[in-house]
Amino acid sequence: MRAKDKEGLTHLGRAGNVYNFSYDPEVLEVFDNQHTENDYRVKFNCPEFTTLCPITGQPDFASLYISYIPDIKMVESKSLKLYLFSFRNHGDFHEDCVNIIMKDLIHLMDPRYIEVWGKFTPRGGISIDPWCNYGKPGTKFEQMAEYRLMNHDLYPENIDNR
Repeated sequence: MRAKDKEGLTHLGRAGNVYNFSYDPEVLEVFDNQHTENDYRVKFNCPEFTTLCPITGQPDFASLYISYIPDIKMVESKSLKLYLFSFRNHGDFHEDCVNIIMKDLIHLMDPRYIEVWGKFTPRGGISIDPWCNYGKPGTKFEQMAEYRLMNHDLYPENIDNR
């Protein structure tokens, strides 16, 4: 990464980061998209996402997938890791977690398009896989979001590893 891209980033390249065990969207940081003329996807896979059940306090585990098409700003990956870690002792339902994450990233970056999918491991014999998305209003990405939402589970996946 060029030196000018690092300006204003406080987590990248720094050892000894403080890991916040409580939900903390303030840890998120952005940098400028160097290719605003292109539509392209950035995808993050977090196979070790954890949060707590708001009722029982038991841990919930998920693989979390975040995919977005940036506009002007992009999320810095180390700050995203610290942010996702901050859910460790946060109590919310699975559906709430993915929507909170998506809304925080929309507020942070104002992306052209974003989707967040949580594939939670089963508890009590049931797995919950909430998926949410957003397309910037008044653009082709708003139409894309509607199409993706309507067709998301049209072809169910085969799950043989849970």
